[in-house]
Amino acid sequence: MPKPGEYGYETWEGDSAKYSGHAAVWAPLSLDASLGYVYLPVEVATSDYYGGHRLGDNLFSSSLVCLNARTGERVWHYQIVHHDIFEYDNPAAPILMDVTVDGEPVRAVVQLTKQAFAFAFDRVTGEPIWPIEERPVPPSDLPGERASPTQPFPTKPAPFDRQGVTDDDLLDLTPALREEARMIARNYRLGPLYSPPSLADAAAGTHGTIELPGTGGGALWEGGAVDVETGTLFVGTATGPTMLALAPEPEYSDVAYISVAVRVPGPQGLPLFAPPFGRITAIDMNTGQHLWMKPNGGTPPAVRDHEALKGIEFPATGSQARAVLLVTKTLLFAGEGWRGEPYFRAYDKKTGEVLAELEMPAQVTSLPMTYLHNGKQYIVFAVGDGASEHPAELIALALPEDDH
Repeated sequence: MPKPGEYGYETWEGDSAKYSGHAAVWAPLSLDASLGYVYLPVEVATSDYYGGHRLGDNLFSSSLVCLNARTGERVWHYQIVHHDIFEYDNPAAPILMDVTVDGEPVRAVVQLTKQAFAFAFDRVTGEPIWPIEERPVPPSDLPGERASPTQPFPTKPAPFDRQGVTDDDLLDLTPALREEARMIARNYRLGPLYSPPSLADAAAGTHGTIELPGTGGGALWEGGAVDVETGTLFVGTATGPTMLALAPEPEYSDVAYISVAVRVPGPQGLPLFAPPFGRITAIDMNTGQHLWMKPNGGTPPAVRDHEALKGIEFPATGSQARAVLLVTKTLLFAGEGWRGEPYFRAYDKKTGEVLAELEMPAQVTSLPMTYLHNGKQYIVFAVGDGASEHPAELIALALPEDDH
């Protein structure tokens, strides 16, 4: 948070930097030891959804900030979200990777975001690897609020999950379910990415704005995994919406409007939006092009066994969970992640084809890691979930001795 006279203080109107909070870092930091630079994925400022008391762009909230690790001095920064009222704070450790762009080597840093963007920069200079455009976004009609008129949109890579909401995005597994989804959606505001929060009891009869991706992403703390030999970035995401419904609640907060929504309902307990509900995307960070996208897993029991879908054939939907990923020299490994089915899989890195599938005693809930001991390679991760009451435990996998 800048102090009076410091760079960025002018982006907090009415001296609001003096009393606003947050704009800290909750996701892991990343360090380039050779440069002596540390990269900070900074979070949203108080409050998450209403910024009428902190008008302006609000540097350095929701920014990627590069500091000199020895002195703490700012080297460069890029604000990912201006005047964040979406809780689109940076959720994952910045990814340091070396790529070749148009024949030139680039030491890159990539920030994955909840809104399903991969912001890519030269990690030395802070220059975007590909152009980032400031594009108009919808205004806010909340009293006292002034949303930023534009937000940054990377031109490459393309988004790695669904962004914004239209009728075309709603559940479509049967005509009846689609009509139910449309009837539900009519109660809320729909719109493109960065549609601002709205009143829970608006004069037009709507009860908030459906935000997609929601505050849980898109990408989240799970981040991504990099194949250092090819410059391929793998990202696991979930298509999870958030209801941005605000109301004055003076008995609970001195913020003028706070969130009063719980969840986004769907038809008959199913998701409101069409599948895939979760996905894994492979991106060539040398070109900014997507290589493949696959659903994260099969079709979860709550969907495949649903009464309204009996006898209906449809492709795998994926779980509404973010895959936890590990890349090795030969394979991409993925657990379905929290809220997914209890499976751990090996994928062909080039095609996304599933090569092996192992059922675990509970959900895979951590990022996998690998290590070598006495010439033998292991992969280890945590499992456990409250739904099955399976206690947390670590599971280690290795190939049989005769397969080395």
